[in-house]
Amino acid sequence: MSRAAPRILGVFLDWAGTTIDHGSRAPVEVFVEVFRRSGVEITAAEARGPMGMAKREHIAALLAMPRVAASWQAKTGRPPDESDLDRLYADFLPLQREVLARHCDVIAGVPEVIAECRRRGLKIGSSTGYTRELMEVVAPLAAEGGYQPDTILCADDAPRGRPAPWLNFRCAERLDVFPMSRVVVVDDTVPGIQAGRNAGAWTVAVTRTGNSLGLSAEELDRLSPEERATRIAAASIALRNAGAHAVIESVADLLPVLDRLEAGQPPE
Repeated sequence: MSRAAPRILGVFLDWAGTTIDHGSRAPVEVFVEVFRRSGVEITAAEARGPMGMAKREHIAALLAMPRVAASWQAKTGRPPDESDLDRLYADFLPLQREVLARHCDVIAGVPEVIAECRRRGLKIGSSTGYTRELMEVVAPLAAEGGYQPDTILCADDAPRGRPAPWLNFRCAERLDVFPMSRVVVVDDTVPGIQAGRNAGAWTVAVTRTGNSLGLSAEELDRLSPEERATRIAAASIALRNAGAHAVIESVADLLPVLDRLEAGQPPE
């Protein structure tokens, strides 16, 4: 008797906070700095709010925040406009490229899980809010750390970034994987989970290593067990509310979710 066809054909993973850069720290550092250079202070929490979007859209979302817009008005005497967005984005790209090299460490457990997914015959896709230019820095360093997906889709590879589904669709097209109900999208942000749901895929949210906590592994270890548990629980609630089918602390915990889906069971 021939073996039944697998239920899951591909796993599409986000980058910062999911597979590299524990705590997704690189983008936050740069968003705060580019606004500071314009004389407007934003907090790390504000910078993290739109995380998962393409970076230009992320900056636009920051400018639209009432407190940030008010600070901009107080500094410049006028509301932020499209020319401000253009300038901030132009400042963002070279600074992000410079900072990225310090934040490309592959998150613990990722290479081992990806190796097992490949052993099972799954195709490994990826998408990111970074541009292709920025990924030219990230991808080789991640490969040195043991992580190299089958394809990389960037913010400039689609007309709109997350939460639109287009990057997931294009990833599926490149890998010749369909229908989307046989794809698992793994992400650490609300827009990333929404993009997976909008594409019709299974979605798995990551808490501990991701944007919601925003901490390096070392910073996380310095928290008390109680505070760590509280923060992880809060991140889990937010990501479930965004539509995540399952929530895990790290990609290192992904295989049991895949096992359940492969057995035709609910992911949790």
